[in-house]
Amino acid sequence: MLKGHGWDAKTVDWHPTKGLLVSGSRDHQVKLWDPRTGRCLTTLHGHKNTIHKTSFEPVRGQLLATCAKDQTARVFDLRMMRDVLLLKGHERDITTLAWHPIHVSMLSTAGVDGSLYHYILDEPNPPEGSAYTTSPYDSPDPANAPAQSIYPAHRVQYAHESAIWSLDWHPLGHILASGSNDRVTRFWTRPRPGDVECFTDRYHLGDAAAEANGTWNRKGGKQQAREEEELEQEDEADGLVDQKMPARHSGLPGMTAITADGTSVGGAQMPLLPGMGVMGLPPPPPQMANGMPVPPLSLPGLAPGQLPDLATLASLFGGQLPPPPPLGLPHGQFPPPMPPGFGGAFPPPPPGAFPPPSMLPPGFPPSLPAGFPPSLPPGFPPPPPGMQIPGVSPMDFGAADGQQNGTGGRRRMPLPSQQDSLREEMKRSNVRSTR
Repeated sequence: MLKGHGWDAKTVDWHPTKGLLVSGSRDHQVKLWDPRTGRCLTTLHGHKNTIHKTSFEPVRGQLLATCAKDQTARVFDLRMMRDVLLLKGHERDITTLAWHPIHVSMLSTAGVDGSLYHYILDEPNPPEGSAYTTSPYDSPDPANAPAQSIYPAHRVQYAHESAIWSLDWHPLGHILASGSNDRVTRFWTRPRPGDVECFTDRYHLGDAAAEANGTWNRKGGKQQAREEEELEQEDEADGLVDQKMPARHSGLPGMTAITADGTSVGGAQMPLLPGMGVMGLPPPPPQMANGMPVPPLSLPGLAPGQLPDLATLASLFGGQLPPPPPLGLPHGQFPPPMPPGFGGAFPPPPPGAFPPPSMLPPGFPPSLPAGFPPSLPPGFPPPPPGMQIPGVSPMDFGAADGQQNGTGGRRRMPLPSQQDSLREEMKRSNVRSTR
């Protein structure tokens, strides 16, 4: 911790090559510090108001530039520990300064009135009527000679509309950036060879003089300022809209986020994702062209996905099929062993046992209707001897032509056609055919 200033410390800067630190304060003093011991090496006097900026010369590090609220900037020689140059020309407080990164004799300053000045420390450039002063280096008594007065080599009097608080050169030294209180950052560079109109623009002459000179159009400038203000208001409005939007939900890239119950963020029911199902739920089982589920394993002699008939299944199990699982059991649960002497016939499920009530859609009847399952299709092969299918009578297996079967059972009714179904639907919904 470095203590020694009597008021607020406004600025600090590191030496480019030495372990040295400089600080400027509101107490009008500039102090040099040894950061390793925290000791103040010396105090430089000369300014009569608050120090705004202190900066070491970045190439050689022998000079120190300071600017203050007393409308002056000073350059100190660290070898003599005194000010050797006094920079004049500003009409208001000097707020900041910047050394050129390559030319050690060039220093840029900016003021609270938006002015931007460039000084050549080797050229005094005194105005008309001002006396020429001698540099302390050329004086017979350098330690006691007064500082030499330097005036700006170039002035940009109206660089900004408000105070300039920051200046910074590009490391190559061809562009200078300035930041101002007018919420504008500008970039400055030297003119093209032979270009003299740049010195008569609004930044050098002001709005009124540039308009009279024909180098600036006040109406166009006002229109541009109005457009910039409208764009700024639109950006602020967009920012407020973004703040009011709901929080983003994590989801798959390019897909709407889906909750565990199959609904999107807005609450609408979302379709199943291809091959994935609803997020949080297992995917649906694959199906064949006829709507039947694809067997998980392919059986010998059958193509993948081909559904075997009862004769093929009986041949695989030694000529007799195992008893079917009881209807209504959860998927993957094997039925308990059947009691002795059961005879291979499986009892019909109790009413409402298949499927479980939790799996039925809304509005579905809890119990199965009478006569379910329906009659088997024509030509369906009968089961092997000793096997009984729940809910299906042996008399349901007969000839494909609808006549009496070999056991003398009842006649099977033909299946309804699509045309009959369409007629029944038209009667219920009172829809007439287009023909």
